[in-house]
Amino acid sequence: MALSFIKRVFTFDKPNEPEDEARLHPDQVPGLQSQLEPTSRAEDLPVASFDPVSLPEMETAGGPAADTVVEPAEEEVATLLPGAEETSELGIVPLSLLEAEAAAAEASTDGALNAELQGSVSDATAPQPVPVLPKGFSTARVETDTVTIVPPAPLSWFQRLREGLARTSSQLTGQITALFTKRKLDDETLEELEDLLIQADLGVETAMRISGALSSERYGKDVSGEDVSRIMAGEITKVLAPVAKPLALDLNHKPHVILVVGVNGTGKTTTIGKLAAKLSGAGLKVMLAAGDTFRAAAIEQLKIWADRSGSTFIGTKLGADAAGLAYDAFEQARANKSDVLIIDTAGRLQNRAELMAELEKIVRVLAKLDPDAPHTVLQTLDATTGQNALQQVEIFRNVAGVSGLIMTKLDGTARGGILVAIAAKHKLPVYFIGVGEGVDDLEPFEAEDFARAIAGLTH
Repeated sequence: MALSFIKRVFTFDKPNEPEDEARLHPDQVPGLQSQLEPTSRAEDLPVASFDPVSLPEMETAGGPAADTVVEPAEEEVATLLPGAEETSELGIVPLSLLEAEAAAAEASTDGALNAELQGSVSDATAPQPVPVLPKGFSTARVETDTVTIVPPAPLSWFQRLREGLARTSSQLTGQITALFTKRKLDDETLEELEDLLIQADLGVETAMRISGALSSERYGKDVSGEDVSRIMAGEITKVLAPVAKPLALDLNHKPHVILVVGVNGTGKTTTIGKLAAKLSGAGLKVMLAAGDTFRAAAIEQLKIWADRSGSTFIGTKLGADAAGLAYDAFEQARANKSDVLIIDTAGRLQNRAELMAELEKIVRVLAKLDPDAPHTVLQTLDATTGQNALQQVEIFRNVAGVSGLIMTKLDGTARGGILVAIAAKHKLPVYFIGVGEGVDDLEPFEAEDFARAIAGLTH
């Protein structure tokens, strides 16, 4: 029914009419439009005086006939979906037909694309035929090498020590090698060797010991740089062995008080933080006291180290009495049953009498609380200061009763030999040495390791 209506309204194909008659001339369009316009308006239409459909007819009418589904033939479907050039006599194509045509085109495109994709997937997943090689041939197996990234092994303490003393050893051994190249050992050569060793801050006593040992073993013979390095390492070990001792803690006295002294820039605060980290890691209860009340940065730095190492921190305001802080720290450490109390002090110049007097006051205050306090007085030494370190040790030993040394910044100088001269002159124990900023860069002093590292020898 709907199909017959469409055929009556629209004409899609008229094969019996010639082409020139089916199309309208442009001059005929205005006339056709005038004929299609309504000749009357809504207000001119007559009104019927009676209802054309009576009430009985409406009640008895069976209603519209049921629509019957009529399957269009293939020719009719082709007529409903005309090509792009097929239009009606007026050149008008219904919107429904255009939508149907677009849907059909899209469906065909999607089908072709899906078929192409399925074909490519099936080609990729299909097993490739394995060729059968003739007798005497074999298929080469492609083995992929697995690259395993292995992290570098951590350096041992001796390796880090050698790196830290590289500048000292390279300068010293380089000059020694140049001195003994193709040359026999005589008095003149021994004098030049002593001068080199003294310039390397090893001290006069150590230089004479090395030259004497070399003379007794190789005098009048050809000597190489390796021979001199071997003998030098042996003599330095003899000088350092008596002072290479561990730091003894008397834990029967709680707290064990460690007073750290030294001039500005020798690394006192950093060294205290490293010691606290080692002691706390061993399970000891540690308290840090910020006795350097003249420098705000020192107070803040020590507090950071206390938080990092899990130690208790006690401080006061900037410019406060350092001796009073030491008193309060001792009382609080005793109340908290701390194992170790480490007290930082201001960097005092050995030529400032008033500052050294204040350091003496701290020692007296601690002695009032405990006659044996401070139990340990550590002095930090900067290896870059060279010969000045000898004078610093002598003055601080007389004022504060220095009982042991810690040498720092050995990695930043070519004058690491000063530790040998200090050990030979003052005979003070050397507890630790530092070759970097990390906690692991502060290690117990080993005489033989230091001697071989400074001589440029392997372990």
